[in-house]
Amino acid sequence: MMGSMASEDTWTRHHPDIRGSATAEPPCATEASPTRAGNSAAAGTPPARAWTTRLIVVAIVLSAVNLRPAITSLGALLEEVRDGLGMSGSVAGLLTSVPPLCFAVFGVMAPRLARRFGLGAVVCAGMAAITGGLLLRPYTGGTAGFLAASALALMGIAVSNVLMPVIVKRWFPDRVGSMTGLYSMALALGTSLAAAATVPMTEVLGGSWQSGLAVWAVLAAVAVVPWLPFVRDRRDVREGGPAPAAKTPGREPHAREEAAAAPALRITRSRTAWALAVFFGLQATAAYITMGWMAQIFRDAGVAAGTAGLLLAVTMVMGVPLAFVIPRLATRLPQQGPIVLALGLCGLAGYAGLYFAPAGGAWAWALLLGVSNCAFPLALTMVGMRARTGAGVAQLSAFAQSTGYLISIPGPLLVGVLYQHSGGWGLPIALMAALMVPQMAVGLLAGRDRTVEDEAAR
Repeated sequence: MMGSMASEDTWTRHHPDIRGSATAEPPCATEASPTRAGNSAAAGTPPARAWTTRLIVVAIVLSAVNLRPAITSLGALLEEVRDGLGMSGSVAGLLTSVPPLCFAVFGVMAPRLARRFGLGAVVCAGMAAITGGLLLRPYTGGTAGFLAASALALMGIAVSNVLMPVIVKRWFPDRVGSMTGLYSMALALGTSLAAAATVPMTEVLGGSWQSGLAVWAVLAAVAVVPWLPFVRDRRDVREGGPAPAAKTPGREPHAREEAAAAPALRITRSRTAWALAVFFGLQATAAYITMGWMAQIFRDAGVAAGTAGLLLAVTMVMGVPLAFVIPRLATRLPQQGPIVLALGLCGLAGYAGLYFAPAGGAWAWALLLGVSNCAFPLALTMVGMRARTGAGVAQLSAFAQSTGYLISIPGPLLVGVLYQHSGGWGLPIALMAALMVPQMAVGLLAGRDRTVEDEAAR
């Protein structure tokens, strides 16, 4: 996988400051090749550098795999959880709105926590929070406890969501598209794995939905381990460039001086930042409605529970290859609007199919909605492209994701209310399709070739 991460020529051509930083400090990603690693070592590069780079790639991938199973595993067993905890449709809609709420509330804290404790320490703590929340929530005995434990896991997901683009910008400044694609692909893999495997694993574990949900804590616990060596790395996230193991002597004071001299970025003055935040919010709305309700849509149409889980998995697994391809394509285009439109049209076609023939064309609708949901890795890629500096990426990531997740909160809840009071899925599906139109409009604005630093300065 590492060998496929070719240089992002267009990205660096449009952003010469990134090429400059890569020239001053050779990119860590090139260490993946044993031959190159040997050449670098011969040229005086510390031997620990290649291993450190490989370890951070493993840490990123394992973390990404754990950023969605807490949500899609619940979606696959939502009917059983509702029956077990005595939830109404409206309360279940509230449950599906908890993820974006937690992402908005806790995500905005991530840059401040990272500046104080370090990127590695915060993401490591995030993985530990996911582990604890997933382990506790099935056994709390009531809806309130279930929500509280879910919030703990989602808090860990929230800070990791925000900091992943920052980690990529810091460690792989000239591989933004490739590395964003890699962790987006891992995220999609974890999402689809949880959707497909939760129901079968529940049956293997005796049919208890509690065991079927709790088993995902094991995967989260594994993701804690590779971050442990980075817990004491407390270098300021504003400094940019490779981690301490890969830095050149004398580089850090210069980076600190640049960070101190840089004026505070007034992110709310940037139209692109607002467009990206709204785009992020609308694609998150679609994603969390899909993860929380699509399996139920198919089950209500007469599809068996196991097949409905597989259909949800198909939707999620589409992101595995496309999440790697789309960011790389996006960094090679001056504007990302055409990709936004293509994904939006797939979403509209998928919703039309769900409305008119949910069971008859189920596999086709699952594929189309899976393509549409790849707006998420596109949004993450644009976060890295719409800012020039590490500080800018951190602020833009926190602003776009926190604001976006706030925007997405009402969507899953409203779907639950409409479903309960209308007695069917016609109105909820119409709502989903209607939201796709403004998503495409703001995506076109967010995809323009400009940076938030320039806009905020004006």
